[in-house]
Amino acid sequence: MPASIPTNSCRINLRATPDAKELIEKAAELMGTTLSAYMLQNSYEAAKRLIAEHQMLMLSNRDRDAFLAAITRPTKPNAALRKLMRK
Repeated sequence: MPASIPTNSCRINLRATPDAKELIEKAAELMGTTLSAYMLQNSYEAAKRLIAEHQMLMLSNRDRDAFLAAITRPTKPNAALRKLMRK
């Protein structure tokens, strides 16, 4: 995340319970930052992690080998596939 927020930044609003707000404020204080900076940094990092997890496919060794075999040695098209491709 950029070190400073650009002047053309956008506003994000949210609602929280008083307990949640108090807890987050304490965490921000422990980090020596503002509530807004703390919320932005942590939500930004969580979003990056979540997106990365959904963009990456983890396979077992067996599944990886099966996948590689399928793409390097494709099967011959059967009659139904040839018929479909002619349409």
